[in-house]
Amino acid sequence: MDPRQLFEQEKRENIERLRGDAEAWEYARRFMRATGRFKYTYNFEWLGRPVIQLPQDLIAMQEIIWRTRPDLVVETGIALGGSLIFYASMFELIGGTGHVLGVDIDIRAHNRAEIERHPLSRRISMIEGSSVEQATADKVYAAAAGKERVMVILDSNHTHAHVLKELELYSPLVKKGGYLLVFDTVIEDVWDDSYQPRAWDKGDNPKTAVWEFLKQNDRFEIDKEMDGKLVITAAPDGYLKCVKD
Repeated sequence: MDPRQLFEQEKRENIERLRGDAEAWEYARRFMRATGRFKYTYNFEWLGRPVIQLPQDLIAMQEIIWRTRPDLVVETGIALGGSLIFYASMFELIGGTGHVLGVDIDIRAHNRAEIERHPLSRRISMIEGSSVEQATADKVYAAAAGKERVMVILDSNHTHAHVLKELELYSPLVKKGGYLLVFDTVIEDVWDDSYQPRAWDKGDNPKTAVWEFLKQNDRFEIDKEMDGKLVITAAPDGYLKCVKD
């Protein structure tokens, strides 16, 4: 076995052990609770725009995009646009015609202007509208027409009903070997009364939507290796790999 194979074998073994280590996961939950109250994910930028993601998840998405080479990334929930810039920068490194499509119910004028003036804006399109309305989904499907590999990332409203509807609407875009990512599943693990009141809560959040979706759909499975690799993530059980066409 050559050195790289040995390295990969050791890595897989370490990931598997880490995935099963209760102490490590409790430390991760404590970290998320402690830092979440200070909006920790707001601390970071990607190429000049606030990205509002954990650095660990950015690294994970980089690995997935590099490995799976999607033609299109669809993200619901634009916020300040940093994640759109992140996906566009990955396509710029890979080369080719990869494109990013952001969907948001309210794209504020100043955010749209900043995204559109960014050097990577040529790789980005945006749709304003509710991600769970059929008219919006129709526009997304029109943009995805002819694309062989589509990656979908859900990061908008975090209630169970909203995310489940998004999963039902957009999961058909993802084909075998591709990924469907659901963010803020960590709400189920760390949410408590100290957080600002929101529409979502324990028992009503993206993770419960993922669990319900997987009862109905056998095309996807949770990438448990990714969970074990990250431990600190906003998306435990949210990295879904498509295993069937």
